[in-house]
Amino acid sequence: MSLHPYNYNLYHDFIESYLPSGFMNIDADSPIIKKLEEETEKNDQFFTASDMTKIEYLYASKRSLQLIGYEPEQINPAIFVDITHPDDLPRLDLCRIEMIKIANDMYSTKKGSTLMSFTLRLRNPAGTYNNFLGQAYFFYSRMPVVAVFLIQVITKIDWFKMTKHGSHYYIGNDMSLFRFPDEKLLKVGPNLSDREYEIIKLVEKGMSSKQIAEKLYISAHTVDNHRSNILDKLGKATISDAIYDLKNKGLM
Repeated sequence: MSLHPYNYNLYHDFIESYLPSGFMNIDADSPIIKKLEEETEKNDQFFTASDMTKIEYLYASKRSLQLIGYEPEQINPAIFVDITHPDDLPRLDLCRIEMIKIANDMYSTKKGSTLMSFTLRLRNPAGTYNNFLGQAYFFYSRMPVVAVFLIQVITKIDWFKMTKHGSHYYIGNDMSLFRFPDEKLLKVGPNLSDREYEIIKLVEKGMSSKQIAEKLYISAHTVDNHRSNILDKLGKATISDAIYDLKNKGLM
């Protein structure tokens, strides 16, 4: 499909309009909702608003039916377990744990906002799987009640060529990443090549560079270069830290 990038300030306008009501009684005919529905329709996206204090979806946009086979009013946490690719379920579980932790931390400190984004394969109504990006914007609010709210934008990204083991993953406060997805954004995160992933799995099993080289029919020098690239991509000082980081993100 052709992409039609738009400014995510629309979601901040949505928050400003409907936060006072706790994202209840949202008017489908309001200009902001019509505009968001139009943009998400053009770009194979849907978005949701949730109260993370109650783990409850408050609103979902119309495109969810075409993308994942569920009407907006049917959206709940359980359906994502149903539609996530079996190989991605461990990552989904870890992402959900991290999301609850973010919400609990913000509720305890009574302030802040955080962005979390990640990729998953989700089943479409035809029964096949597509690559999706989930962008989760958490924020603490005292109105209309004390709560941590979540606006999540879910985008089909089959146009982006992903390596088998490369995955976008981000948690932090760089809100410049809460924007319409492009290649630069989607390359944030581990994004290991298939060869790099193969090597780090062998390292995890206790194999030395020499043993890995013999197994893969490459030189030990090449193995060491791959190990160095893995550390650079993950921003880690040791290979054991890199392995821990991948496991913690459900990527290994």
